[in-house]
Amino acid sequence: MSTFDPNAAAGQDSGVFGLPFGEEESALVIVPVPWEATTSYGGGAAQGPAAILAASRQVDLFDLDVLRPYEPGLFMRPIPDDLLALNDRAKALAQRVIAVGGDIGDDADLRLALDEVNQLSERVNQRVDDEVSSVLDAGKIPAVLGGDHSVPLGAWRALARRVPSFGVLHIDAHLDLRDAYEGFQYSHASILRNGLNEVPAITRLVQVGMRDVGEDEVRFAGSQGERVRVFFDRELARRRFVGEPWVRVARLIVDALPEQVWVTFDIDGLDPKLCPNTGTPVPGGLELAEANFLLGEVVRSGRTILGFDLNEVAPAADGRDEWDANVGARALYKLCAWTLASQGKASLR
Repeated sequence: MSTFDPNAAAGQDSGVFGLPFGEEESALVIVPVPWEATTSYGGGAAQGPAAILAASRQVDLFDLDVLRPYEPGLFMRPIPDDLLALNDRAKALAQRVIAVGGDIGDDADLRLALDEVNQLSERVNQRVDDEVSSVLDAGKIPAVLGGDHSVPLGAWRALARRVPSFGVLHIDAHLDLRDAYEGFQYSHASILRNGLNEVPAITRLVQVGMRDVGEDEVRFAGSQGERVRVFFDRELARRRFVGEPWVRVARLIVDALPEQVWVTFDIDGLDPKLCPNTGTPVPGGLELAEANFLLGEVVRSGRTILGFDLNEVAPAADGRDEWDANVGARALYKLCAWTLASQGKASLR
């Protein structure tokens, strides 16, 4: 740190955000998961970690909310080539199932393809569990960078073995409460249902910004009683239309959370002008400033952010439009900053 100048341009081979830290000296460790096997509409999320890493070196480190959040150390592990190869195989198999809408009937070949995708997805879940466990065992804060939104399940499993209960703050355009969507047990569209079903330590799920939902999902959310609270986009818009300030709405959302929180952030929870290349963009959603203010209110309330995941950032197919990666890198930096501040490792300005 003695020779590091936070105001200088980042070196081409520097770490995430142009930082010089190694993993051992970093308080927060980012685990990249380039996985999007079950994506059924737009693709590209598997390239999200690499695109965000490149864009992160253009992010200015001075923060107007959290005082020097880079100082405790941020480190991103190398993007694993073996997972990229695994993703390519799983995605090719999954596309055959997606082409028939998951209705495989008695087709033995499609059954084999579906079964293998489910098996490979569970391998990824275990991989994330192992990596997040190693971060937690080292006394560091874990962050998961997808990839599609299926990837944080392993992180929640790892956290649940160490923390008796926690809540999940979920920012998204979708509820992600589908039951094995298109037959895929670990679909990106099923991640929160899988979390509720498989991780009893998740005692509260607070969902924000949902606007493209299935009837069965709404019914399932309602069946969970107080365990699930949904702030649909239409409710947020109505409150805005009648003049209710965002500060009041954000505090209402935060009041629904327990004291310890994991943040799961699908970039399509934002207005799609901020993430036009994400897999399933939906009109409406939050401004980045609104999401940032909400995270700040979580911290200002005295709650602890145990870790987070950021998903569904997809660069443009032609590789020339870096807008999604730029927004994703800034969302990642703010998530890091607020998480560190919530754990007393960085100070609020």
